[in-house]
Amino acid sequence: MQLSIVEYARNVVGYEDAHSIELAPNTTHPVIALMPDQNGVEDIGGTLRLGSYKCRLAPDSLANKLYGADEIEERHRHRYEVNNDYRAVLQENDMTLSGLSPDGRIVEMIELKDHPFFIGTQAHPELKSRPNRPHPLFKGLVEAALKTRQI
Repeated sequence: MQLSIVEYARNVVGYEDAHSIELAPNTTHPVIALMPDQNGVEDIGGTLRLGSYKCRLAPDSLANKLYGADEIEERHRHRYEVNNDYRAVLQENDMTLSGLSPDGRIVEMIELKDHPFFIGTQAHPELKSRPNRPHPLFKGLVEAALKTRQI
């Protein structure tokens, strides 16, 4: 999801140098940045957002349809997030912020409406997927691919 935000900010919004501060600390458009509670933390060991976290899905989102729920829990392992200063401009340019933390502070999922299947997530769905019980996002991707394939 993070690099999807970077690409979208560059090629749709027009911020040519948009980047994550993890990869380009001096970018003038830090669309991906440290979580707000980690600003100023110098010893970053053990400061990951790690484990299961709740996410509220937008009612009209593809994610909501795939999960069949308004609220889900997914596993995480990261310390960088969507920079909230850029949320409005991403939405003004047709990106859907389809999943948010329950307090609304953290973007958990994004979607592109005019795409057969585009969902980006901060979570790690591979950790909850099984051969006989695929994760809803993987199942949805395969279903979309089969639906849109050319014969």
